[in-house]
Amino acid sequence: MLTTEFERVSMPLAEPFGIARGVQTEAENVVVRIEDEGGMTGVGAAAPSSHYGETADTVEAVLPDLLSVVEQVGDAHAIDRIEREMAETVRRNPAARTAVSIALHDLAAKRLGVPLYRLWGLDPSRTPTSSYTVGLDDLDTMREKTKEAYEAGYDVLKVKLGTDRDRAIIEAVRDEAPGVTIRVDANEAWTPREAVEMTEFLADHGVEFVEQPVPAEDYEGLKFVYDHGALPIAADESCITADDIPRIADRVDIANLKLMKCGGLTEAKRAIHAARAHGLEVMLGCMIETNAAIAAGCHLAPLLDYADLDGSLLLADDPYEGVPMPNGAIDLEALDRSGTGAQRR
Repeated sequence: MLTTEFERVSMPLAEPFGIARGVQTEAENVVVRIEDEGGMTGVGAAAPSSHYGETADTVEAVLPDLLSVVEQVGDAHAIDRIEREMAETVRRNPAARTAVSIALHDLAAKRLGVPLYRLWGLDPSRTPTSSYTVGLDDLDTMREKTKEAYEAGYDVLKVKLGTDRDRAIIEAVRDEAPGVTIRVDANEAWTPREAVEMTEFLADHGVEFVEQPVPAEDYEGLKFVYDHGALPIAADESCITADDIPRIADRVDIANLKLMKCGGLTEAKRAIHAARAHGLEVMLGCMIETNAAIAAGCHLAPLLDYADLDGSLLLADDPYEGVPMPNGAIDLEALDRSGTGAQRR
């Protein structure tokens, strides 16, 4: 027998976080808990994005139906069945389904007394370093944020672009952080021709790759940038679930997946394997999330080429702690707890 509950958690950000579409000062997550008859509890969280049609209100609206599936099945290890029935019960709302998926995986691994990566049989030593994101702001502030991240020891930075001062931003970031790996994310802000021109400039400044340079639905634009640009291209908004992988396979180099887009850990693994089958590299990103969600993504790290799992680091105060990640190094081997490792502080 399983019992369930959920609660909304509002968390202010340490600093306003800007991307090409706007600025965020607070994150609203919905935390899910699933408890077995012995009192063991699995925890997960939804970090909904209005860009994909979800809010904390919609998550709270559908969770009773999703959690009724969990209670009716009543077996924390029947994850495939529960996730399939949840998808049949609520067709969309991937962040809500992800919260339940994470809590189930956390509980199942705890019941077996192992970290989640061991339940999956993954190698904890094969984890990429997560990037740390420098959000859009005025140039002086972005320069200062870069300096702080560099001095703190982060050696992979992801820089948000999509303004009329993108070149100045990159020059400032490179000045403040010599030698670090820089990736950029335009969040759909450029035209294909602008993107090609920018890749040439970015390549000259040692940028590693460009994420989502053109609007999500512009698959021909992605192809144009892929064919003519000077840097590898990653798809984020153009790549939601595994079903999108064939559509982007000959248009990008990297599939950027997010748990909150794809609807759960099972679907995330399916998308990773689909990307591999199509010859793509794989990155796992995140929204601004509590460690009740981020920790689960860290356990997928051995399957990835790139990680962008800094969402909890942007919060002023995360009520949960998760997988140790000093300076972006995802240290699964240092985890001394079973499950995902997420626990209240």
